[in-house]
Amino acid sequence: MAKKPETASRIADNKKAAYNYFFEERFEAGMVLEGWEVKALREGKVQLTDGYVVVKGGELFVIGCQINPLKTASTHVNPDAVRTKKLLLHKEEIKRLVGKVEQKGYTLVPLNLHWKDGKVKCEIALAKGKAEHDKRDTIKDREGKREVERAMKSRNR
Repeated sequence: MAKKPETASRIADNKKAAYNYFFEERFEAGMVLEGWEVKALREGKVQLTDGYVVVKGGELFVIGCQINPLKTASTHVNPDAVRTKKLLLHKEEIKRLVGKVEQKGYTLVPLNLHWKDGKVKCEIALAKGKAEHDKRDTIKDREGKREVERAMKSRNR
């Protein structure tokens, strides 16, 4: 019997990122994790909101992604909840991203963590920071959509 391919399921989202940045390009990167981190991710014990991506020595790392250890984690490891995690991408993609990040105003932001074929993947985006008036526009658009949905619901009743 053929095994069904596993669909990508979300572990955590960085909701603050869409509010603070415009996304230019998105990339899916693998993550180097320890065993206790994978177990904690299965339980949803992760917080991605304060995370950001840095380039060190031609490699990408996620800093500030907090994975809280489970109480039942192994006794012989000392879990560090805010450990720096390495991202895995092809060399060509990393070189292109490094070139863009060195340009003014661009940064790399983790968007979400998800499962893909049994492995943890991190979706990152090449992003440009929003100005304060852009953030206000985002809020205004969101509230406008919410009002339209409310009007449609009340009309359908």
